[in-house]
Amino acid sequence: MATIEIPADLKTVLDDAWEETRKVPGHLEENEARFLGLLAACVPARGAILEIGSFKGRSTVMLAKAASHYGLGPIVAIDPHNSPVLLDHQVNAEASSYRDFLDSLHAAGVSNHVEPHRARSTDVSSSWNRPIRLLWIDGDHSYEGAKKDLDGFLPGLVPFGVVAFHDALNAFPGPIRVFVEDVLRSDRFGPAGFVHSIAWAQYRPEDGHAFRELRSSLARRAARLIPFVKNGDELRGLAKRRYKLNRFRVPHPAIAPGDWVSLVNRAPQR
Repeated sequence: MATIEIPADLKTVLDDAWEETRKVPGHLEENEARFLGLLAACVPARGAILEIGSFKGRSTVMLAKAASHYGLGPIVAIDPHNSPVLLDHQVNAEASSYRDFLDSLHAAGVSNHVEPHRARSTDVSSSWNRPIRLLWIDGDHSYEGAKKDLDGFLPGLVPFGVVAFHDALNAFPGPIRVFVEDVLRSDRFGPAGFVHSIAWAQYRPEDGHAFRELRSSLARRAARLIPFVKNGDELRGLAKRRYKLNRFRVPHPAIAPGDWVSLVNRAPQR
């Protein structure tokens, strides 16, 4: 088993990384960003940190700042930078976030630690053959999109690596369904949880079955959200209130580094 120890300077590193991250436009909350930084610094595996969905680089900067400090990475950032959700193509048909993304990396001093791919994830996954220690999925939030992102790169995720989805506890059909059906209900994964809207799990193909009770408890609560979001429609009225009530019942507080490490280091129950 790969035991994790918290670096003595981790708090300072995450504080400094957040100061740069907060300058970048995006939808990543501070507690989510700090959790990503923790993963980048502490996931007990070797390989690339692979990010699907970069936009203007908010999560990329956090990952790169944390990983580069400890000589880890690189950050492989995949995004076509033409999102119809995040960009106004009616005003500018050629609208792109790529220039802003590169500027964010330069301003944060992490350009040399990031390997950008201006492409769709499927364009990269078709020929991917490198080990992955952290798979961060924040791309197409449809079910089909999230499923392709996981399936395309899961073969590269090394044992004790981590997969994490953004917006699993926001009203999108893909991240929550894929996380419940393909991660929480799979004995290939071990410790798992939610931090704000991030869903995460450690890849444990050898002993994941020993964490089945933990994952099943999370899956039962999280699965109640799927019927509300499966069609991708905006929630209103009673449906919106019921969705929020069920989301409240899914444990998703910010987690201190020591608590996360204790969870991941915990010996599985046989």
